[in-house]
Amino acid sequence: MNLVEGAPAPEATAAGGRRPTDPVTGLGSGSGPRLAANPAGPDPGSGAGLASGSAGFAARTAGDQRGQEQELPPDHTQAILEVTKEVAAVLKSSGCAFALVGSVAAYAHGIPVRLQHDVDFAVRREDADQLTPLLSEQGIEIVEPPEDWLIKGRRSGEHIDLIFSLAGRPVTTELLERAETLPVDSVHMPVIHPTDLMVGRLAAFSEHHCDFGRLLPVARGLRERVDWDRVREETEDKPMAAAFLYLLERLDVIEPRPSDGEEPDA
Repeated sequence: MNLVEGAPAPEATAAGGRRPTDPVTGLGSGSGPRLAANPAGPDPGSGAGLASGSAGFAARTAGDQRGQEQELPPDHTQAILEVTKEVAAVLKSSGCAFALVGSVAAYAHGIPVRLQHDVDFAVRREDADQLTPLLSEQGIEIVEPPEDWLIKGRRSGEHIDLIFSLAGRPVTTELLERAETLPVDSVHMPVIHPTDLMVGRLAAFSEHHCDFGRLLPVARGLRERVDWDRVREETEDKPMAAAFLYLLERLDVIEPRPSDGEEPDA
């Protein structure tokens, strides 16, 4: 009789007294317990299984850490500042009006930002033909972009943009004259005025690009130096800009805009 209740009876003895061979294990069947084959690998409860599982977990963890490191953009601050100084020296020698704009301008105004992308300069469109050969003579590679509102260049692996239009608005002599001369890593150069910087950043917001989180620390750092009434006036047709300004009001970064018929606070 079977020792285990409900277990199937042993197979009949084959001809010649030999028991049939199990097609999976290759072992002859018998009355004793049989070990089931484990095509998936070692038993996870055994020592080999635990070692294999630990090694696999460590490999996956290391892979995840490498993936996270690759996703984090590198800090190019000093490299970008070096290129900024080189380009500014060329622009100053040209006699053409210009101003530092973008993230490097925020850095020059004292905002603690990490520089990771490029350096931007605002120039007038009519000065482009004079500036391009001067930059080439200094070893800056000029790239012909598909856009018609800027010139692109490269130097030491860093990207350079000479921009004729900020968020669809032409760079004018008046905008460049409002720039402030500030030191950028010990080199003085014209830097876009904080109000114009905020106007340009807010006007660039759209349904496809609307990162309030990156602009919020800039607004906090520049709030005492920005003419917020002019910012509102120049971005009043921009719904994303209006939403950001409302956020600044709710966070007590700026004073709320007076309602119609209400006198502003003295």
